Amino acid sequence: MNAHEIDYHIYGEEMQYVEIELDPQEAVVAEAGSFMMMDSDIKMDTIFGDGSNQDTGVLGKLFSAGKRLLTGESLFMTAFLNIGQGKKQVSFASPYPGKIIPIDLSEKGGKFICQKDAFLCAAKGVSVGIEFSRRLGRGFFGGEGFIMQKLEGDGMAFVHAGGTMAKKVLAPGEVLKVDTGCIVGFSQTVDYDIEFVGGIKNTVFGGEGLFFATLHGPGTVYIQSLPFSRLASRVWAAAPKGGGKDKGEGSILGGLGDLLDGDNRF
Repeated sequence: MNAHEIDYHIYGEEMQYVEIELDPQEAVVAEAGSFMMMDSDIKMDTIFGDGSNQDTGVLGKLFSAGKRLLTGESLFMTAFLNIGQGKKQVSFASPYPGKIIPIDLSEKGGKFICQKDAFLCAAKGVSVGIEFSRRLGRGFFGGEGFIMQKLEGDGMAFVHAGGTMAKKVLAPGEVLKVDTGCIVGFSQTVDYDIEFVGGIKNTVFGGEGLFFATLHGPGTVYIQSLPFSRLASRVWAAAPKGGGKDKGEGSILGGLGDLLDGDNRF
């Protein structure tokens, strides 16, 4: 195998974390900010990109790391290497309530496509790159733009889904229609496109957006019930306005206070 062969265990229900067990000289790479805890004798190192192309020279490393800017990620990732004599553990936490999904890339044909912020960590040797959309409809209206993230290799990778995760195995020719923001990822055999909802009432009053994704089998699709964008918008809508002053938000008096002091904007 090109990627390190790691063992793991996922703990928790709603706020999960994954514990990676590393043999001596085994390593795992992770996005900045996902680290939770680790044993002694694990060396933490900041690297360009995912560290999967160490033999390509300086220009190759810079190109690989630079592509990550297109997905909104940092140029750098963090590698955790077991430099001790026995097995050691390092853990990574999910960023918000949801589920951590283990992806064995050797069972996915060596490639898995996911949304830009879904990746959590992977065995050293897994390539974390970008996947360009070849269709204008998907690029403009797919919720993820022209670029998605792709995980390539033959090792284990871990992605995060918000809320409850649904796994759908599509037969050849089977079609699944999904809200664009609810897609976590899918295997490379799945054909992904965008479809207009249609209908004046649906478009104007439906409240579900103008487009949804159509996923054509065969392949495996992972769906999340609570995209982070939806969670953030609900939190923002419920947050106290007017500089955080407590005037009894959520009550009639709170609403009157907003009207009286001019904080209620139309």
